[in-house]
Amino acid sequence: MRGIGARGDTRTRVRAASALATAMVMARTTGAFYVMGGVLGLVITAVAPGDEGDRPLVGAAAAIALVLGSTLLVWGPRMPHGIHHAYVALATVLITVAVHSFPNTVGAISLASFYVFVACDAALFFRWSQAAAHLAFAMLLCLLVLPTRDLPWWSGLIPAGVTFGVGVVVGILTRMASEADIDVLTGLLNRRGFDRALNSAIELATRSGQGLALVLVDLDRFQKINDHLGHRAGDAVLQRVADTWATLLTPDQRLARYGGDAFALLLPNTTEQAAILLTEQLRAAVTTGCSAGVTSWQPGESGSLLVSRADVGLYRAKQAGRNRTVLESSRQLPLAVELREAIDNGALDVHYQPIVSLSEGGGKAVGVEALLRWSSSAQPDVTTEGLIRVAEEYDLISDLDELVLRRACADAARLQETFAQLDLTLNVNVSGLELAESGYADRVAGILASTGWPADQLVLEVTESELAAESHIAIANLHTLRDRGVRIAIDDFGTGYSSLSRLATLPSDILKVDQSFVAAIRSDSPAPPLLSVIAALSSALDLQVIAEGVETEYQAAVLTELGFALAQGYHYSDSHPVSALISDLNEGQGRVGPGVPDRELDDDSRHAANGWLPLG
Repeated sequence: MRGIGARGDTRTRVRAASALATAMVMARTTGAFYVMGGVLGLVITAVAPGDEGDRPLVGAAAAIALVLGSTLLVWGPRMPHGIHHAYVALATVLITVAVHSFPNTVGAISLASFYVFVACDAALFFRWSQAAAHLAFAMLLCLLVLPTRDLPWWSGLIPAGVTFGVGVVVGILTRMASEADIDVLTGLLNRRGFDRALNSAIELATRSGQGLALVLVDLDRFQKINDHLGHRAGDAVLQRVADTWATLLTPDQRLARYGGDAFALLLPNTTEQAAILLTEQLRAAVTTGCSAGVTSWQPGESGSLLVSRADVGLYRAKQAGRNRTVLESSRQLPLAVELREAIDNGALDVHYQPIVSLSEGGGKAVGVEALLRWSSSAQPDVTTEGLIRVAEEYDLISDLDELVLRRACADAARLQETFAQLDLTLNVNVSGLELAESGYADRVAGILASTGWPADQLVLEVTESELAAESHIAIANLHTLRDRGVRIAIDDFGTGYSSLSRLATLPSDILKVDQSFVAAIRSDSPAPPLLSVIAALSSALDLQVIAEGVETEYQAAVLTELGFALAQGYHYSDSHPVSALISDLNEGQGRVGPGVPDRELDDDSRHAANGWLPLG
């Protein structure tokens, strides 16, 4: 039944007859009715006396019922929902044939009781309108067939009436019991109903070997809707989302309101990637942002384990900035397995790209950015961004971040020991997921203590679009780190979620201008106006600015003219291992890129005159 009925200030929409209307339960119940009717029909046909009617025809009808029932029990769970209407209608016809052709009249009247099977089946699984159609069909044939046995016209009233009464009572009781599995606001399954459907789906997947995916979706910032617009507006949003998403799903895909503003989606015979694609389609269909966690079932796993894993993915999606989907897979990709081994064995490389001062002729190294480098045999073309994404999806990011930070601090300390006159800062990227962990600031402090790298020479780069500004833990970590001397840089500034209001709320010391703005500096066109705005903004907010992606002398000159003090890019240097960087800095007397001192003129007096005294 699908309708709208008033209940206080909400609407109750029942999208299905009951929570029992699953492929498994329908197949077992209808198949059992068929088998029972077929066996009883064969037995009574064999033992009943009389020579009226057509005994072979009745036996054939019973045999057909037995065969059809067996097919339902074996293959029914994989059949389309609509096929059950054909089975129920055919059962009505077979009963009518048996009543009409049974060898004696008493047996024919007895067989008319089988119409009750039809009533029960229709009332259990079909909407009221569909169930009523099956009941009316069964009652009509009952009223028509019994008088053909030389019985009075009213002889069919009692079996037809019993069929009607049983159907109505079963339908009412089924729907009353099913209310415990239905969310009254949206008409979807509630948590209890979804858990039942999930357990049934796992049973089917265990037998059939088909895949099974689960998605948990949570509406972002839903509490603000309730707080600012009221609960009635919040209820309207939930109803609209439920209605919209329900139209995008196939009959075997089960959507549930799992609690509050959380929805659960059960996807039989679906891969993880297909589930992610469907989740993106659901997100695009509504105006309300939503975060989602996706996972898939593996043989032997329980429903609670599956839900827990999807919930981890949902939590990680929220912590990573909301309005996104995170896969929490039970099956690690070969790349993830290889990355895990590389982390455990310390087989990852960290290279360093200099950050230079644009003043004093440019090229003077004042800092380095640590960049992860690793070549995968499982996926040779994987980018650093793809590698980080895999690390986040497979819960490797914490170990990866710690390895890079520890290695970078140790290498930076080596640089500092080699060149006494260098006062380099070390820039290291941090994952938004890691920053949202409660113990992150303490882990950083422990690494600094063990490597000896000063906190005031460490810069942690945070990509703003990956930082959940609503996360109190992330903001608290930023404040704690700054209180301890660590500086915070907002990476890729000028893209994504960057805004003046967020600059006022995010603890930060440095802006790194996205390289797309620098790439727009060409000799045949004016410099992008936004660069001048960023330069003025940084001055007003007392923030340092680093221009990324400088590739030409012209770009460096324009940035210097605009007032930018720091830059990095291929124009000065690519990223190198620490040993190669030491060599470059030594040969260039602390400078990199075009315009470094003539290496042929280097000698101790030249070094001393420039204040450059490499140690050892």
